Amino acid sequence: MHSFGISEALNSLGIKRSNTGTSTGEKWIKSKGQTLSSFSPVDGKLIGKVQATDEVAFNKVVKQAHQAFLEWRLVPAPKRGEIVRQIGLAIRKYKEPLGKLVSYEMGKSYQEGLGEVQEMIDICDFAVGLSRQLNGLTMHSERPNHRMYEQYHPLGVVGIISAFNFPVAVWSWNAMIAWVCGDTCIWKPSEKTPLCSIACQNIVNKVFKKNGVPEGVSCIINGDYKIGQLLASNENIPLISATGSVRMGKAVGRTVSERLGRALLELGGNNAIIVSEHANLDITIRAALFGAVGTAGQRCTSTRRLIVHENVYETIKEKLKNAYRQLSIGNPLDQNNHVGPLIDLLAVKNYRNALQKVKASGGKFVVSGGVLKGKGYESGCYVKPAIAEVENHFEIVQQETFAPILYLIKCKTLEEAIKFQNGVKQGLSSALMTTRLQEMEWFLSQAGSDCGIANVNIGTSGAEIGGAFGGEKETGGGRESGSDAWKVYMRRQTNTINYGESLPLAQGIKFEI
Repeated sequence: MHSFGISEALNSLGIKRSNTGTSTGEKWIKSKGQTLSSFSPVDGKLIGKVQATDEVAFNKVVKQAHQAFLEWRLVPAPKRGEIVRQIGLAIRKYKEPLGKLVSYEMGKSYQEGLGEVQEMIDICDFAVGLSRQLNGLTMHSERPNHRMYEQYHPLGVVGIISAFNFPVAVWSWNAMIAWVCGDTCIWKPSEKTPLCSIACQNIVNKVFKKNGVPEGVSCIINGDYKIGQLLASNENIPLISATGSVRMGKAVGRTVSERLGRALLELGGNNAIIVSEHANLDITIRAALFGAVGTAGQRCTSTRRLIVHENVYETIKEKLKNAYRQLSIGNPLDQNNHVGPLIDLLAVKNYRNALQKVKASGGKFVVSGGVLKGKGYESGCYVKPAIAEVENHFEIVQQETFAPILYLIKCKTLEEAIKFQNGVKQGLSSALMTTRLQEMEWFLSQAGSDCGIANVNIGTSGAEIGGAFGGEKETGGGRESGSDAWKVYMRRQTNTINYGESLPLAQGIKFEI
C-alpha cells in the first residue's frame, strides 16, 4: 500500500493508529464507547481504530451544538458563505490524500475517490452562491395598507447520518448547505468508514479556527446504530438527514416522526435503464457498464436492471458480454483496475445469496459471478460482476442487492418497459436510451418514470450537485444538494405588516365594539 502513498495520505489528514471519534470542533471529547476498527477491504489490513461516542459524550456534543447555533445563526449568511468558500479551498488542497483515504477505507477506485472529493468542492461552490440567495416571496395583501412576505430562518441543530459508500460527499451535501443556512451539524458517519469523518473534521477545524467560528458548529460522533438512535430521538435536533438502507430509514423516520421532527431520507434504489429499439447502442453499453459495476455496484444509483426492447435484446446481451470480459478487478488504487472490492465480508455474503436466489428463481446467467481468491484478493471482498436474464417479478429482482449484479429483462414496448421500471418499491433513479423525441417526452411525462431522477441518454448514476438529489416511494422522498433543497434546513415564516391607521380584517370580516 505504501507505493500508493497511503501512509503519507493518512499523516497529512491527521489520521493516527488510534483516534478519538467524538468532536465539537477543536475539542476532541473522550468517551467510553466501543472501539471501532477500520479494516481496508482493499487488502484486509487495519488502517486505524476509533473510540466511539458514548451517551455522556453524545449529550455534551448536543449541548455544545445548540449553544453554537444561538451564535452562528446571527452571522450574516454571506459571511457564513465566505467561510464555506474557504472550506472548499481547503478541500482542494487535500483532494489527493482525502481521495486516497476514501478509496482505501471504502474500496472504490481512486478515480471515484477523487470524484467524490470533487463533489465536496462543488457543493461548497454551490453553497457560497446560495448564501446570497436564501430568498422568500413578497405577496399582495387583500387588506389596504398591508404588506405580506415570507422569510426563511435557520432551523437549529441538524443531525446527519451517512452511509459507507459515499463516506465524505453525502455529509458535505448536507453540512455545507446547513452551514450557510445558519444551522450547526452533528455528523454520525458509517461505522464502516469512521476515519473519513475524522479527516474531514480536521480539515474543517483549521478553517473554523482561522475565522473564529464558535465551537460546536461542526460536530462528529462515531458508533453503531445505537448512537444513531440517540441522534434520531433527541428533541433538540429538529432535522435528521439519513442516508442508508430502507430498513434503517424506516426506523429513523418512525423515531423522528414520534417527536414531530423533520426527517430527510435518502434510502434504497432499484434503478433501471430502459433500452429502446431506437437507442444508440454504444452509449447504452457505456452507461450500463459504469452504472452496474462502478463502485462495485455499491451506489444507491447503481444500475440494477436493464430493460431491453426485444428487437435489440440479443445485440445488447452480446455487447455486454464482450464489455464484461474486458473488466479488470483488483486494487482500486491501481488505475488500471475498473472494479474494486465490496465493503466487507457481510456484503460478499449478501452477493452470494443473491446469486443463489437468481438461480433458484429460474434466472439464467449471461456472465457468471463468484468470489475471487488468490494473490491480490486476500481481503476476501473481491467478486466478479455478474449478469443474469430474469423476469421483473422475481423476488430477488424486486430487492436491492448492494453488489455488481445486473438483471437483463426483455420487453415488447416502451409502455411495458415503463411498467417494469415502476414496478418496484424503490423510486430513486431511472434512465431511457433512445433517439426518438416522442419516447423521451413520454418517459418524462406524468405517465412515465415515477422516480425522483429520470435521465435520457445517460445512465442512472453520476448525479450533479446542481439538481436536487433524491427519490420517491421507499427511497424516502427526501431531497439533498441543489435546486431548492436548502429549504428543508430552514424554517419558513410568513409576515404581515400593517402600515395604516386602521385594522381591517381578512376576508372582509367585521368585528365592531
